[in-house]
Amino acid sequence: MSNKRGPGQGRGGRAAAGRRSSKPQSRGAGRTGRARQGDAPAPKTKQKTLGGEQIEGRQAVRELLLAQRRKVHEVWISGELEGSDAVDDIVAIAEANRVPVIKVARKKLEQAARSEAPQGVLALAAALPEADLNRYLRRQGGKPPFVVAVDGVTDPGNLGAIIRNCDGAGVDVIVVPRHRAVHVTPTVAKASAGAVEHVPIAVVSGLPAALQRMRDAGIWVVGLDDAADRTLFDLGDLAAEPVCVVLGAEGAGLSRLVRERCDVIVSIPMLGRVSSLNVSAAAALTTYEIRRHRSS
Repeated sequence: MSNKRGPGQGRGGRAAAGRRSSKPQSRGAGRTGRARQGDAPAPKTKQKTLGGEQIEGRQAVRELLLAQRRKVHEVWISGELEGSDAVDDIVAIAEANRVPVIKVARKKLEQAARSEAPQGVLALAAALPEADLNRYLRRQGGKPPFVVAVDGVTDPGNLGAIIRNCDGAGVDVIVVPRHRAVHVTPTVAKASAGAVEHVPIAVVSGLPAALQRMRDAGIWVVGLDDAADRTLFDLGDLAAEPVCVVLGAEGAGLSRLVRERCDVIVSIPMLGRVSSLNVSAAAALTTYEIRRHRSS
């Protein structure tokens, strides 16, 4: 199987030359002349973010503090856990990084929590920055890109587990659609055990178009589907090439347009009576199978 692709054909053409207007180009230009470039500062482009300003759970908060990827405003600790070995490490790391630690009543912390079990620990931080997908479409340090795309996963526990799996398998970036999908919530961060602090996540307006960009960049797009004739274990040498694994939504699987952008569709063999795996379990098996080929 060859992965050679033709270069994309850009659209060219000269811009139409408009008539030069005799009217002033800016307010007051008729009196003072046209403003010179550099007189006014260029507007700053606001960085897009993933959310995730509230982080809950001991491991998630601990990784937030250790990663030092974003500013942490404060850490809340339930007063009932004060002096407990379970949170002493978190308090020590926070104090070392000059992050305020606030002791609060358990009831207040649980009322502020947005996940089911915050474990007596909550942190407030700056939002996670979105990753620039283009950066990950080329080889990094001589290594072929390893991408995971998520097609409409809406369960935060599933997305968190997928992020945790991707961190373990050394995935370069995770791609999620901007609409009809869950992003980073307190439950996602907690379910990822803090892996949201380490795995870059890119948000795209349309997943089919993003997959086409990957194909144009020479990345093989591999979709997972229960009904596929070829299995994951038939990928062979292709697994060592630049690869994007596409995971379908819970129940619905791959959408039609996403399926059409896949180069290969594979299934995970199911030898029992249940027809499929949970999407996060499928992510773990698939990413580690690809990593196995890349490590040999």
